[in-house]
Amino acid sequence: MRIGELAERAGTSTRTLRYYESRGLLPARRAGNGYRTYDEGDLRLIQQIRTLQDFGFDLEETRPFVECLRAGHPAGDSCPASLDVYRGKLAELDGLIGRLGSIRAQVGAHLAQAEAVRNEAARTGAEQARPTGTGPEPLCELTIHQLREGEDT
Repeated sequence: MRIGELAERAGTSTRTLRYYESRGLLPARRAGNGYRTYDEGDLRLIQQIRTLQDFGFDLEETRPFVECLRAGHPAGDSCPASLDVYRGKLAELDGLIGRLGSIRAQVGAHLAQAEAVRNEAARTGAEQARPTGTGPEPLCELTIHQLREGEDT
């Protein structure tokens, strides 16, 4: 098949396929007339690359999977190098999840503190102390919206 058909069947662009070729992920076979030619195996390579990229793998991380398929294995993730990439990605994701959990806890603590202060002020009828000379009184969104409506009239 030619590059346009491969691109259509793989759901990508010819430009992307040429890029994969330039990075050594897609073989560069040419017909006698100079046109690139591809087969079903190449379609499997592209599908493997795109699936991994959808999972968050960068292009270079897909290389062991592509090489595994090229070596004749039935799946790109059946080789030791591919399994190592999976392990590395899981470790990376675990680290990100840990950092996000920490950030979430911090945001939750700030929210709880802000709500406690607001609830206490509402309960006692007291206004929060504000340093003098720091500019105009802060406006809530409702007040800003009301002011903007007033500007239109």
